[in-house]
Amino acid sequence: MILFYLIAILLGGAFLSWMAGRLSAALPRIISLVALTADLILIVAFVLQLDTLNNKWLVDLNADWIPKFGISFHLALDGLSLLMLILTFFLGIISIIISWKEIKVRVGFFHFNLLLILAGIIGVFLSLDLFLFYFFWELMLVPMYFLIGIWGHEKRIAASFKFFLYTQASGLLMFIAILALYFVHGRSTGVYTFDYMQLLGTQMGYTTELLIMLGFLAAFLVKLPVVPLHNWLPDAHSEAPTAGSLILAALLLKTGAYGLLRFVVPLFPSASVSFAPIGMLLGVVGILYGAKLAFAQTDLKRLVAYTSVSHMGFVILGVFSFNEIAYQGVVMQMIAHAISTGALFILAGQLYERTHTRDLNKMGGLWETAPVMGAVGLIFAMASLGLPGLGNFIAELLILLGAFKANVFMSCLASVGLIAATIYSLRIVQKIFLGKKITDWKFNDLTIREKIVSASLVIIIVWLGIFPRTVLNTAKPALQKTLEVQKENNNDNNKTESILDLRFKN
Repeated sequence: MILFYLIAILLGGAFLSWMAGRLSAALPRIISLVALTADLILIVAFVLQLDTLNNKWLVDLNADWIPKFGISFHLALDGLSLLMLILTFFLGIISIIISWKEIKVRVGFFHFNLLLILAGIIGVFLSLDLFLFYFFWELMLVPMYFLIGIWGHEKRIAASFKFFLYTQASGLLMFIAILALYFVHGRSTGVYTFDYMQLLGTQMGYTTELLIMLGFLAAFLVKLPVVPLHNWLPDAHSEAPTAGSLILAALLLKTGAYGLLRFVVPLFPSASVSFAPIGMLLGVVGILYGAKLAFAQTDLKRLVAYTSVSHMGFVILGVFSFNEIAYQGVVMQMIAHAISTGALFILAGQLYERTHTRDLNKMGGLWETAPVMGAVGLIFAMASLGLPGLGNFIAELLILLGAFKANVFMSCLASVGLIAATIYSLRIVQKIFLGKKITDWKFNDLTIREKIVSASLVIIIVWLGIFPRTVLNTAKPALQKTLEVQKENNNDNNKTESILDLRFKN
């Protein structure tokens, strides 16, 4: 029942925070922090008592929900989802701490929405029933809409509507695809179910498989996001509060990458192989185009948002390379990007709180005023460009090595993105902390609370760069299983198609 408790604690904390907001502004913060800390302790304690990781599910909770329609409350945990859970709880705690002083109105409702988003994210990482998965997928949407629309900046209403329309429309396409898969499986086997394990290996024609896969891809590629479906992201990031930007960049985007690994590749083996050249091309376009747009920005948060488009391009490239090295790089990229880009959004929030501007042209020479902030900014700018010794370097190196085995030309084009990342990352440091001082800013350096947050993020990004094996070994069994299922189902589908072709010719 540990998986149920993880979600229930967040949901209970969300409603308690909302009610406690009527009594005090401090109570919702404390309740949220306690709920997330309890979940983190619970999952860490579970990890410590594990003997080994293997291809089997570490925990599997399966109970009937609406058996008449084949809907179950099916949650399961393996190495991949375990990493995502730890990342979610840790960054959830960070989001509470960084918003401690920033959010001053409707504090209870703010923390209610924040915990509700995190509960939805946890549900996405654990669900093995497609109806339940879609329920949690939509659960993330509305709270983030409120988070941007109520506590955002000047153009928050337009940004929240754009976020809602993009994600809701793509989510509905995925729901149609889920229903199509449900009926296709039912007609071929006589068993109507939304259970992931039973839907694996569903026999269907190639055209049907491709169309259903495109429905799933619509939701996952919008969430990542992939060019040209990325237009909602810069507006949402630039208008969201700091905690909203952190959750959006570090966690919500990762649900799209997780969906590709968990659902698209195993459920649609033949169609995903056929789509691979297009997928790799979209990844390369995202890497280069996102880097170009990042360099052109003068708004710090929009700049960091476009770096996410570029970094998530590496994820798409790796997913459609179909080999273990690339998949290990994808997992590392998901974690390293969450830490490094999340830290840059926190830095942008700290600067805005002190200067009331995000315009790079109005900054400059701030290292003298805030040397600790400058050092933290330099570390995470170096992480963003892929400096050896930091987590992003390991991630991008593994992805490029894996992509090279799949498509030499695409991997060579993607490697140009590392040069582009160097340019926009150094521009961040130059424009904010070095160069000529445009305005004589007078403000305090990082507070103790902010130093603790920054130090924890620095430690993790360095640890990922020096000791990546812990993460790689944890995810390895799940990634191997994904590749085995994809290969096995792809072979089965190819055999079926060959038999049908032979019968048709005869």
